[in-house]
Formats: sequence, C-alpha cells, structure tokens
Amino acid sequence: MHANTIDEVIVHLDTIIRDAQANNDPAGYFAALYRKVTVKVKEGIAAGFFEDGPRMERLDVVFANRYLTAYAAWRGQTEMTLSWQKAFQLTTAYWPIVLQHLLMGINAHINLDLGIAAAEISRGHDIQDLSEDFKRINKILADLVDEVEEDLAKIWPTLRRILRWTRKVDNFLVDFSMELARDGAWRFAVDLAGAPEAQWPTIIARRDAKVARNASLIHGRSWVVRVIFSLIRLGERGTVAEKIEQLARQQT
Repeated sequence: MHANTIDEVIVHLDTIIRDAQANNDPAGYFAALYRKVTVKVKEGIAAGFFEDGPRMERLDVVFANRYLTAYAAWRGQTEMTLSWQKAFQLTTAYWPIVLQHLLMGINAHINLDLGIAAAEISRGHDIQDLSEDFKRINKILADLVDEVEEDLAKIWPTLRRILRWTRKVDNFLVDFSMELARDGAWRFAVDLAGAPEAQWPTIIARRDAKVARNASLIHGRSWVVRVIFSLIRLGERGTVAEKIEQLARQQT
C-alpha cells in the first residue's frame, strides 16, 4: 500500500475499512477515524484553510503512508515500528473497547509518525515554516472530538449519561491525543529535523520505544481499570463491522 495523493490515501483507507468490516477486524476502527481526518484535511486544502495547500497534501500523504506501510506489514507479518505493533496486537483481543483501539492508533500515528512526516517534508527548509499549518491540522483534529464522542455514544449509550453528568470526561480524547500528543509530536519533529540525517534512525527508534510504552497506559494496568473497561465492552452495541460503519459515517 502506497499513496501519491490524498485521494489515493482515501481509496486505501476505504479498502482497509471494507476488509475490516468483512472480517470483523477491530483494525477498522482506527482506519474509519483516520478516513474522517483525511477527508477534513482534503476539504481544508480545497478551502484554502492552510498557508500552503500543496505542502499540506505532501505532509498528509507522507504521514498516511507510514500508517499504510504499518498496516501492510501487520497483514504480511513483517517488521514494523514497535508502536504500531502494540496497536495492531490489541486488535486480536476481544476485551479492548473501541476507545482503546482508537487511542492505540492515535498514540502510534500522532506521537511517532506525525513528527517523522513533518521532519521529512521539511528537508532543505526551516521546519518552523510549517508551524502554523501544523497547528491548523491540530485544529481539525480537535474539531472532530465532538463527532467522535457522538459516534462512541451510539456504540456505548451509557457514555451519553457520563458526558452529561461530568464535562471532565468530555475531554478524554482531547487530553490524551490532541493536547499532549500534538505538542509532543511537534517537539519531536523539531528535534528530528535539527539532527543530522545519519542520526535519524537512532532518534526515531528511541522515540518509538517511548511511544510504545504509552500502550500500557491505554490498555489499563490496574485491575480496577480493566474491570471498568470490561463493563464498557459488554455494553457496546453492535458487531465489529457495525461499529466500524458507525465510526466511518460522515456527519453533515
């Protein structure tokens, strides 16, 4: 799997989503979310939302190809980053909830891949030139939070009550994936871009190991957290294919 344009990225994501639905594969959860992000970025480029539309498409494609390569490696049982290995390994288990699958994908893709992609497209340029558009990508991600919460509430209806009772829970995606991850991704991108390219493999491997350790936080280390996640899992509605369809649905 390799994309050269943002439209090709969407085509590949559609293929992954269809295959995941046909096989009841939880890997489709993240692919469905990622398709929404990609469509929003495409719309932003067309609307002139970014300072440099062509550069943003290059970033989107380089970024997406890291996910597509990891997915193909998982299916082909070949080598991949440890961060993606942790994320895909979770798809083989019954008990993880949809939110955990999404956060595992976000952890690998934003905390590791986004910084690498930003550094790669900034070769020969000052990476600070990308700063404003990088922030605008994060604006798109943040704007999707409410939509994702709505999707999750349809999969797990009790979430509606929780969100109504306490707005602290309303920030669960923002806190983990949007604020902490995006800030760390930019710092990583700047550090990587400022290092000699001969050192990139070592820097990336060190970052990959750090990001992979986040997986234990998402998986839930304490038995109390695991019990809570299990109760949520039992309350989730629909088959894996139906939940993927709900996440993939574009809201208008």
